[in-house]
Amino acid sequence: MKKLALLATALAMVTTGSAFAADLRVKALKAPPPPAFDPWDIAFGAGIMSDYIFRGVTQSNHNPSVTAYFEPRYNVNKDLQLYIGTSASSISFPNRAAAEVDIYGGIRPTFGMFAFDFGVWGYLYPGGSCFGSQGTLAQGNCGTSLDNSQGAIGLPINGNFAKKDASFFEAYAKLNIAINDQWTVGFNEYYSPNFLNLGAWGNYASITAKWTAPSTTFGASGVGMYVSGEFGRQWLGTSDIFYGIAGDPLYANGIKEPSYNTWNLGVGFTYKVFTLDLRYYDTDLSKGNCNAFTSDFSATNSSPGFVTPINGGANAATAFGSNWCSAAGVAKLSVDLTAMSNLK
Repeated sequence: MKKLALLATALAMVTTGSAFAADLRVKALKAPPPPAFDPWDIAFGAGIMSDYIFRGVTQSNHNPSVTAYFEPRYNVNKDLQLYIGTSASSISFPNRAAAEVDIYGGIRPTFGMFAFDFGVWGYLYPGGSCFGSQGTLAQGNCGTSLDNSQGAIGLPINGNFAKKDASFFEAYAKLNIAINDQWTVGFNEYYSPNFLNLGAWGNYASITAKWTAPSTTFGASGVGMYVSGEFGRQWLGTSDIFYGIAGDPLYANGIKEPSYNTWNLGVGFTYKVFTLDLRYYDTDLSKGNCNAFTSDFSATNSSPGFVTPINGGANAATAFGSNWCSAAGVAKLSVDLTAMSNLK
């Protein structure tokens, strides 16, 4: 009897233990439900830089500039994003506009290592004034409808003309290829039917490369580093009569804007949401052609060496040179956040 009792007790313990173990296995399989997919995100940030360079040309007369942006995003899925955005930067333009306001939007599809970006970008320059010949010439005449101005302020000392409105838009296509965790290369294409409202079409194409240092480079400090560069070419068409050269047999109705190459190379350091970027910019534009292209209001020194077919012609006294397209070093400190990750 004792043996039977012991056997019954053992069977009961085994049965109870097995049921308990089975119950544990069932409970272990009941993982918590995954968080709901939130398609919305917002990127925003700001920065301060020692100079605002756009495709090799200063937009701030080689003075410091501040910038900020705001970009709502909608993720259709993990590989397809729609976005719109706006940004603003301080500038110093030939027409004396002091701000650039951008409005843009597009779509970003991703296929494995290939990240595309297609969209339209509008550049607005409010607060400009017309600088021209005050009705004495067809070229640079602020009294015509070419610049939609309401009167004229007059010529700067170097005689350069500038329309009241320099606003324009571009359509763009980009491709970034993530070769591995450290190397990324990119290809960019931008087209505008009326670049900077010069009356000339513009086409910009470039190739970029970026190397990101391993996360262990600076130990556990959280500091990251990258090296990046870009080489691009800006092609330009012929301007309208506003920028023509009076009496010139070739350029009376508009100048052939100078196409040029531009490049930059820099190193950046990141820490959390902060980035410090140190970069060198340059172009192959001569000072004379730079003056003709930019209408630089600060160009004050004339020289026979600045004479080009579109800058001064045969008259060295009117051939001013601009350093707006010359080599420049730029330091930029920025902060970049996304609402769904940085603010939780």
